[in-house]
Amino acid sequence: MIPYPWIDEAAHRIAPHVRATPITYDRQNDLYIKWENRQVTGSFKARGTFNKILILEDWERQAGLLAASAGNHGQGVALAAQTTNVPATIYAPEEAPTVKINAMRELGADVRLIPGGYGEAERIARKQAEESHATWVSPYNDGLVIAGQGTLALEAIQQLEAYPEFAMEESVWVVPVSGGGLVAGVGAAIKNLPNPPRLVAVQTEAEPFMHALYYQDTQDIQVEAPTIADGLSGPVEENSITIPLIREYVDEIVLVSEKEIIQAIATAWHQYGERIEAAGAVVLAAALSGVVSQRPAILVISGGNIEPKKHQEIVTANIG
Repeated sequence: MIPYPWIDEAAHRIAPHVRATPITYDRQNDLYIKWENRQVTGSFKARGTFNKILILEDWERQAGLLAASAGNHGQGVALAAQTTNVPATIYAPEEAPTVKINAMRELGADVRLIPGGYGEAERIARKQAEESHATWVSPYNDGLVIAGQGTLALEAIQQLEAYPEFAMEESVWVVPVSGGGLVAGVGAAIKNLPNPPRLVAVQTEAEPFMHALYYQDTQDIQVEAPTIADGLSGPVEENSITIPLIREYVDEIVLVSEKEIIQAIATAWHQYGERIEAAGAVVLAAALSGVVSQRPAILVISGGNIEPKKHQEIVTANIG
């Protein structure tokens, strides 16, 4: 379990370094949308990385920070490292989006590209951290990182008080899942409420690793297939603390297709004027496709770091 006070303490700790991102209400579809694409670095990841890195001992930071990332976690690590004036090295899959690789480097990180997908990048990064005695900053398998991500839910709960018609006990929260740090943090916050809402996690059909762990207790049958949702790619670290947390907090995990994700990216732009990446679009895809039909729904759009050219192609090809 992630103690609720951890999340409250994290909210105060990271407040000077992150933004309070907006919630908007789509009355026609009864959707409350939390836009973490407006967060510093363009994704929710900065919440967890700041909480972890700010609480480290000086000697842990001075040893250098090391992480594996498809891009968003790496940007969070890089920004926190820059803020605390320590070096950061990020291992990323070589097919990671250029916009994310460049952003990590612009924030001062030493980015090393690894062939073979996210899983291989993480394996090599963990080995290097052990050999070099650098401080490993997990994207999800860390209670402090999870608590930092949970601050998103505390913020949203307060924002939802501005909507008198909103009934928390009747709602469903819809959150992307890969390694599970975000949905575990959200779950730790909302399941503490007197009348907790349902919590649904969304993953891609192409790489349903957490879905397989949740329903079949194994991910060995899964292979990494191509997906536009690079931020949700890769298997879950063995024995990650997020696995039991998700079993405790999450009511259901659903899957969406690549086509549904692409349509959601276009809808976010044409209907809401928001640029979002595929990893964040999965929740909107789940709501629009009917995979998640319960209302009211709170959708957590986790990030907006998408290649500009790819985004333009999607929104041009998918109008209406």
